Amino acid sequence: MADRFNKVLLLDGRGHLLGRLAALVAKQVLLGHKVVVVRCEGINISGNFYRNKLKYLSFLRKRMNTNPSRGPYHFRAPSRIFWRTVRGMLPHKTKRGQAALDRLKVFDGIPPPYDKRKRMVVPAALKIVRLKPTRKFALLGRLAHEVGWKYQAITATLEEKRKEKAKLRYSKKRTLRPRSQNTQMF
Repeated sequence: MADRFNKVLLLDGRGHLLGRLAALVAKQVLLGHKVVVVRCEGINISGNFYRNKLKYLSFLRKRMNTNPSRGPYHFRAPSRIFWRTVRGMLPHKTKRGQAALDRLKVFDGIPPPYDKRKRMVVPAALKIVRLKPTRKFALLGRLAHEVGWKYQAITATLEEKRKEKAKLRYSKKRTLRPRSQNTQMF
């Protein structure tokens, strides 16, 4: 029983819808699972990009009148925007909610401890499954870049390097362990 909760769920955020993925992640961390979400810049938001940008710019205008440094805080990084979305679905002002939020880790790109591990997707939150093909959508990375996230180019170059390394690692793995002829798929 305890072994089930020690396992870390490694989710790839690319191609998922923001709210649906956040709801599923919030439920898992409340149940006691550790969840890591990578490639948050690839998360999609349903609706036109310009409309989503106007909504976020309107959110940026909301601040404390007497002392703006007291909050609300407006995160610019896609990972932190996703983190805040999940936080809104948790009772984060209670001990239980804080403990759940501590079990969540979010990243832009795929950092080294997780780049060699198998990543999972959530079919119930995939854009390709949930949205009609004609519907418009916005990328969280582009939205974050246009509201002040400064690391889009750096994240993109690091992702290219990671993909090259992964391709080399995969080709090396294929040469070391060739597939036998008599294995069946089904």
